[in-house]
Amino acid sequence: MKLLSAEQMRALESAAAAQGLPYAEMMERAGLAVAQEARERCPQQHSYALVLVGPGNNGGDGLVAAHYLAEWGVAVTVYIWRRTTQPDPNLARVQAQGIPVVWCDQDLGLQQLADLVDRCDLVIDALLGTGATGALRGGVRELLSTVAARLRLGHAALPSRQRLWPPTSPDGCRRPQIIAVDLPSGLDADSGEIDLCALPADVTVTFAHPKLGHMAFPGAEAVGELVVADIGIPANLAPSSAPEIITADRVRAGLPPRPISGHKGTFGSVMVVAGSNNYVGAPCLAARAAYRAGTGLVTLATPSSIHSVAATLLPEATHLLLPHSLGALVSDAVDILGPELPRYQALLVGPGLGRDPRTRQFVADLLAGSRDVERHTIGFAARPATPASYTLPPLVLDADGLNLLAELPSWPLRLPPDTVLTPHPGEMARLLGTATADVNARRIDTAREAAQAWQCTVVLKGAFTVVAGQEGKVWVCPLANAALATAGTGDVLAGIIAGLRAQGCPGLTAAVCGVYWHALAGILWSEEHGAAGLLASELSALLPEARRRLLG
Repeated sequence: MKLLSAEQMRALESAAAAQGLPYAEMMERAGLAVAQEARERCPQQHSYALVLVGPGNNGGDGLVAAHYLAEWGVAVTVYIWRRTTQPDPNLARVQAQGIPVVWCDQDLGLQQLADLVDRCDLVIDALLGTGATGALRGGVRELLSTVAARLRLGHAALPSRQRLWPPTSPDGCRRPQIIAVDLPSGLDADSGEIDLCALPADVTVTFAHPKLGHMAFPGAEAVGELVVADIGIPANLAPSSAPEIITADRVRAGLPPRPISGHKGTFGSVMVVAGSNNYVGAPCLAARAAYRAGTGLVTLATPSSIHSVAATLLPEATHLLLPHSLGALVSDAVDILGPELPRYQALLVGPGLGRDPRTRQFVADLLAGSRDVERHTIGFAARPATPASYTLPPLVLDADGLNLLAELPSWPLRLPPDTVLTPHPGEMARLLGTATADVNARRIDTAREAAQAWQCTVVLKGAFTVVAGQEGKVWVCPLANAALATAGTGDVLAGIIAGLRAQGCPGLTAAVCGVYWHALAGILWSEEHGAAGLLASELSALLPEARRRLLG
């Protein structure tokens, strides 16, 4: 499943039509998919749906949906803003069914529209599709404003009541559900810009592939739940260069196997190099997530000053105590860490390291694979020792590991092959030497270009996290959840990716699977608790259940 621009989608429909799939059949399937979603949203008897119809194919999809809803016993009224299609078989079919049709230009003051909104259980927005750009103009703006105003009024005619505590269950006074056809009218399918008069949808039913605007802000806030309906277009017609949507099927195929004959050595070992006096929890969050992702053994390599606290927070981990200066790792730590690395299948560096200049030198020496040291002998001048060298396990760099990396000259040349970087937009801006706003303005292109230039996997975190591989392949996570916007959840993600790497996943596979798995765990939490209040430590505890759901 690809993430397409409006132009790419039009080209896709043309290619499908050229291969023998008529536009009329695509529209029939699209309208049927909208109707099916609508029926699930108002399954009770005597439901009433209002379908807002515009002039183009989007309006045609709405007319098809109205036809099927009426066939299934839902009371439907079609409200047409403008309809110039000739001939218009879908409108003729609706009229032949006896479905009430109201024309906007005959509705003085839009009073009929207001009355219809007040009575309906469901509003289907089929006014404008992917071809509409720019601000809403003319009558459609007034039409949508009227609908929004009536929805805000809700049950204003009822006596005022003030509850001293929220009800434990819905009290029956709810507004109609809003279903957008392809995208909310007023949302730009490419940029994500949205008109202030657009109706925020509860669910958007799009066709064949999601559009860029569905996952770009500010418009993404108005999309609601996104449902992608198959309308018969062959998947192989989509452009190969377009970003790929991460799906549960893709993650299911990428997760490492769990043979019943396995032991802890079967599932790999992760070394987590992290922590400082000010950030004791971060390494534990990452290590716990690596365990929850299925890793057999996790070792915490931390400043010795925080060992006692870290051991209490995560008794399952083994520990490697490293030298430090006032709680910040120093270059001498490489002498202890380096000889241990060959026993590990993944190395995570960064959570909670801090940004002390001595820690920066430690990171530089660690990435170099050796450290020049001086050997002192009594009575003789100091002479250089042969540096101890080692090979880094598959590397994941996160948090302050990235901030310190950005301060090193020619840092991309220091990365071992198949490294995974997991920056949030601020960290990405430091790596690029640009502004955070510039990163957010071009998230997909920025991640793709960086991964190719740096020859690594880049995980650009945030709502709709972007994963880019060094060959130019890009994946976008379709799950966005405000509950994850809290300290420590990034450490959890880094731990998951490191855990998958230890179990044999290549960098890009580990990143794609880890991002979706992490987001799904957040969704599971929100299903029970809402959009705020998640603790990162709670997120790790949900990873096994999220994996179970992924595997069906």
